[in-house]
Amino acid sequence: MTNRQLFLSHVAQTSPAPIGLEIVKAEGIKMWDVDGKEYIDLISGFSVCNIGHSNPEVIKAVKDQVDRYMHLIVYGEFIETPQVAYAKLLTDYLPSSLNSVYFTNSGAEATEGAMKLAKRVTGRSKIIACNKAYHGSTQGALSVMGDEYWRNAFRPLLPDIYHLDYNSQELIDCIDNTTACVIVETVQAESGVNRPGEKWLKTLQTTCTEQGALLVFDEIQAGFGRTGSLWAFEHYGVVPDILLLGKALGGGMPLGAFIADISLMDSLTNNPVLGHITTFGGHPVSCAAGMAALKVLVEKNWIEEVKTKEELFLNCLKHDRIHSVRSAGLWLAVEFESFEVCKPIIDRCIEKGVVSDWFLFAPNCMRIAPPLIITEAEIKEICSVIMSSIEEVYQGK
Repeated sequence: MTNRQLFLSHVAQTSPAPIGLEIVKAEGIKMWDVDGKEYIDLISGFSVCNIGHSNPEVIKAVKDQVDRYMHLIVYGEFIETPQVAYAKLLTDYLPSSLNSVYFTNSGAEATEGAMKLAKRVTGRSKIIACNKAYHGSTQGALSVMGDEYWRNAFRPLLPDIYHLDYNSQELIDCIDNTTACVIVETVQAESGVNRPGEKWLKTLQTTCTEQGALLVFDEIQAGFGRTGSLWAFEHYGVVPDILLLGKALGGGMPLGAFIADISLMDSLTNNPVLGHITTFGGHPVSCAAGMAALKVLVEKNWIEEVKTKEELFLNCLKHDRIHSVRSAGLWLAVEFESFEVCKPIIDRCIEKGVVSDWFLFAPNCMRIAPPLIITEAEIKEICSVIMSSIEEVYQGK
């Protein structure tokens, strides 16, 4: 059997039509398949590979940590240097109220932990989330996912969850003294890169404070320079009570985290003890990789270049068939009239060596989220491929 046949037969599938590329090497913004064909990665593992693939500093950190030790014991019992050092480094780059890090295995697990923390701190159960929101697909995270298509098949889910529109007054009006938390993406991802209004976000924070509810920002995709600042909330002058991180947090290794003030986080240590626990969360190798990646990111000037590169994309992505382009730094949604138009354009781009995808709640939009290390010359090359792909798809209709 070929590897593709084995993949389809023995690796549990998430859709009837996976991209199905067999990649054998990845470096920088490029990947190579088993036949030696080169691809430009326009997805970055859904914002995992913000500093590109196979960064030598990250690889060295992984190898060095593997030589010391890998898993030792359930998370939180031993003092493991990579966890401690990375938690300290993260909090050095965060507001003072975000000073205690709980490492998880993934962004979805970070969502789960934050929901438990909010319930434990407030003694309340009501959670407000957004329509077209994505926070993971485990049972709790699925409960706050903002689309019934994905939720319905797995009901019953968590009770007392309210979904309202992002950027809406109705969401703010729903916050009351029974609300445990409001969970929102600082920039909404799977609806096709939608940014909040600054006034709305500040009103959201004020209302949460007045009602004693915790404000949770999901920056699992938006964090680590993607929007042009280290954290997306820095654009808006609003600091959450709980911050969710994942994706780029591990530098290519699996890692998530929810971060809050230690006065909140300590509530998970008693009544009951072990109020939240994980075996592999904050794996030492993942923490070593993530810390190396963050150090590289802040030492380089890639974040400072994001705005210029964003503008270059916007200037180059102009075509009569493109309905709009929404962006938040090096994170863009190129909107077409329908999924039936968008998908063939994406497929043609992949054939031409540029790997893109669509958005869960905006399937008529092409995703652009390259590693932040991308050059201006590479941006022009990518846009040329997209333009030619649009032409070819429409000529073939």
